[in-house]
Amino acid sequence: MIRILTDSAADLSAQELEHYNITAVPLSIHFGSETYRDGETLDKNHFYELLQSSDVFPQTSQPSPSDFEGYFEEAKRTGDDMIVVLVSSALSGTFQGAQIAKNIADYDRIFLVDSLSATVGERLLLLEAVKLRDQGMAAAEIVKKLEALKGRICIWASLDTLEYLCKGGRLSRTAAGIGTLANMKPIITVTSEGTVAVCKKCIGQKRSMDQIIQLMDGKRPDLSYPLFGLYTYNRANCAALAARMADRGYTISEDAYLNIGPSIGSHVGIGAYGVAYIAAEE
Repeated sequence: MIRILTDSAADLSAQELEHYNITAVPLSIHFGSETYRDGETLDKNHFYELLQSSDVFPQTSQPSPSDFEGYFEEAKRTGDDMIVVLVSSALSGTFQGAQIAKNIADYDRIFLVDSLSATVGERLLLLEAVKLRDQGMAAAEIVKKLEALKGRICIWASLDTLEYLCKGGRLSRTAAGIGTLANMKPIITVTSEGTVAVCKKCIGQKRSMDQIIQLMDGKRPDLSYPLFGLYTYNRANCAALAARMADRGYTISEDAYLNIGPSIGSHVGIGAYGVAYIAAEE
């Protein structure tokens, strides 16, 4: 049997985890002295309510190696293969913790995949792993496919506010103030190195949405994989982007609008929107 493990940064709901037969190890979210387990004691809507109301900026912490050990030891005891798809090692120490746990387990049928992505990027890899597992492919071959696929993940997202980049220390208060006055709507992406970076700066939401579509034109989706819309807390901006995309021939169904969780949402804030997909091979 092939077991599939991930972390809560993949933003799969409890229902999705059960449906796909995936296990998720939670990250922890800290609001001052209050600590929550992502996806277990803190759901997405409650997180965004706290993000708006709390006087402190949230911090995330990765699972410890011991959080992985039990799952790895169980796979070893039963002789199962385990594929582990995790948030980018450039964004979190989760992958490194899993490596330590694998060394402790001393079991070579545990396969770790550094997604070099987060949230829906992880989801795209996990959905492919589930599909290939259910088709009967061997674990090592699935991992080879995922490693080839992860470099084709595209995430383009626009921020509705600069407030949370400022609160998180990624933007100075002066720069945030100037950007807000100018109605700046930066577009962020996850780079090939697995970091989050601003790739474009647009004035106004209309230009920002048009720029996302231009970025998609430059790296067109492979329609044999899902195309997802992204949003944080409020899906109105995502729906508006999807309507503009439809005019250019890119279709996203409403059930493919995904609410982004704390791992990325704490940095982008309320009202962010965008797309995630697998790009066609060049």
